[in-house]
Amino acid sequence: MQISGGISITGGVSLTPPGGSPTPSYSFQGSNFGYTSGGNAPPNVDTIDKFPFASDANATDVGDLTQARYSVAGQSSSASGYTSGGYVTSEIDTIDKFPFSSDANATDVGDLTQARNTVAGQSSSVSGYTSGGRNPSSVDTIDKFPFASDANATDVGDLTQARRAVSGQSSSASGYTSGGFAPPFSNTIDKFPFASDANATDVGDLTVARNVAAGQSSSASGYTSGGNPATNIIDKFPFASDGNATDVGDLTVAIHSLAGQSSTASGYTSGGSAPAIVNTIDKFPFASDGNATDVGDLTQARNYVAGQQY
Repeated sequence: MQISGGISITGGVSLTPPGGSPTPSYSFQGSNFGYTSGGNAPPNVDTIDKFPFASDANATDVGDLTQARYSVAGQSSSASGYTSGGYVTSEIDTIDKFPFSSDANATDVGDLTQARNTVAGQSSSVSGYTSGGRNPSSVDTIDKFPFASDANATDVGDLTQARRAVSGQSSSASGYTSGGFAPPFSNTIDKFPFASDANATDVGDLTVARNVAAGQSSSASGYTSGGNPATNIIDKFPFASDGNATDVGDLTVAIHSLAGQSSTASGYTSGGSAPAIVNTIDKFPFASDGNATDVGDLTQARNYVAGQQY
């Protein structure tokens, strides 16, 4: 879609000043589909599900990961979805990649710097990030891998505290890692820059300390939804300034170990435990603070899943 004044919206935002060069586009949010990959039913699953953003509908199974695994992180480039880390019979370091342009299986394209699970995922316009996790104790590692080529990750910084079962958010400039378990349960919101490799800083607190929550991102705010101890809270914190989160709505049920997806207009959660394992897809608006609605189902009930968007 083209809007006069030089703003082109194609799933991200590209600003072109009159007579100038465009600034890099931000492609974390999707305008077409959400994806949910991996998880535990039980047993472990390798399923890649896809559901539309344009209408409320059930997901379809569009491919498989290279291994059935759970407690994974999700990242998204403009062309591909990534699923990193996780647990099979022990922690693994695999980075899987699957295409958005066609429905197909994932391929193994690299390794994290250390095998770990219950990790968070973030995405800049050029790189995927995997932060925190467990192997077998909590870690503070921030890994980064390129989207332009298939390659291993590099360790580019540390969180402010070692913790696992964290959730991830992404602005156009920074990655965020929220909540988790250190121990004890954490309410920390950490922020690290995309422009340079550096450690994270503590920039705020969630309204409730919790782990295994889902992360979503609008163009202006990060969201942390659900989590354990079992809650239905949707927290929101600003990207423009460092500050604490506020409670802006509720999921349809108290749930944890779920995946998060982000369209240009809405945040989504999929799967999880409430306390039984569910296949629910919830959706809540970015334009206003409000509760989520149940808009569809995954192809199978599962928890400890990863989310991506195109």
